[in-house]
Amino acid sequence: MLTVGLTYDLRSDYLKEGYSEEETAEFDSEITIESIESTLQRLGYKTERIGNVKTLLRKLINEKKWDLVFNIAEGMYGIGREAQIPAILDAFRIPYVFSDPLVLSLTLHKGLTKRVIRDKGIPTADFAIVETSDDIKNINLPYPLFAKPVAEGTGKGIDSRSKVANPKELDDLCRELLSRFNQPVLVETYLPGREFTVGVVGTGSEARVVGVMEVVITAKAKESIYSYHTKENWKGVVEYPMATGDIEKKCEEVALGAWRCLGCRDGGRVDLKMDANGVPNFIEVNPLAGINPEHSDLPMLAGKKGIRYEQLIDMIMKSALKRVN
Repeated sequence: MLTVGLTYDLRSDYLKEGYSEEETAEFDSEITIESIESTLQRLGYKTERIGNVKTLLRKLINEKKWDLVFNIAEGMYGIGREAQIPAILDAFRIPYVFSDPLVLSLTLHKGLTKRVIRDKGIPTADFAIVETSDDIKNINLPYPLFAKPVAEGTGKGIDSRSKVANPKELDDLCRELLSRFNQPVLVETYLPGREFTVGVVGTGSEARVVGVMEVVITAKAKESIYSYHTKENWKGVVEYPMATGDIEKKCEEVALGAWRCLGCRDGGRVDLKMDANGVPNFIEVNPLAGINPEHSDLPMLAGKKGIRYEQLIDMIMKSALKRVN
């Protein structure tokens, strides 16, 4: 029986330490950890909870080993925060589920990711990266624009002001985001079309799409964009119908192209938005997608396609196990 360690950042632990709701928005609940652990046990694995990167280091120093680590830890600090645990596990030659340090560091930086995607010829909105306030005046893109922190998830730093209509709004917002998040700002040509999230499982040529789900923000929402507030309070204000037909095929093609181009592994999500011509454009990839069985997008869209939570975890594990000697 294989022993699977679980690495994660438990949101409640960080809240107790005084971190804010927004700072811990990407971290996981006890329900998520319990669901993963019990599912792995039903699939025939022996499990051991490890926890965050500091706990992992203490256990490794005491010569603990696992056959495989199921890693969903997001990390707290730095552009390489999602890559910390995979890099440590690589050093100790312990295989793990999901993507490697290169992928997790690259994809956390949305601007650098878009450069790779653009080089591959995959559709993505024109963009600029604002590293200092001096960069703002050099942006030469048609309005409206969309601005957000370059390395945050869960809609952090996104609100009703993110869609900017003129240079004054852009200057004000970029300066605020630079100060508030202490990281560059990604400024993109605003995409006016429909928004989708695509679930992917597998690695390389074996990767496949498990579902394409549309994100429809209703008139009940406080904000008309998929903001941090909207994501945190989605019930009753956001609808998630499944895409079908030609739209589904177009989204699958772009998502799989991005997934394989970036070298993502085992499972995750690719977010897309259509331009004025109805072409799905790459927004970002989430190689450490949320897997809460009740409200995370990946299990949600898989379930709408008839794939039970246990089946989804099994598919992810079978992909990862190919790297276990």
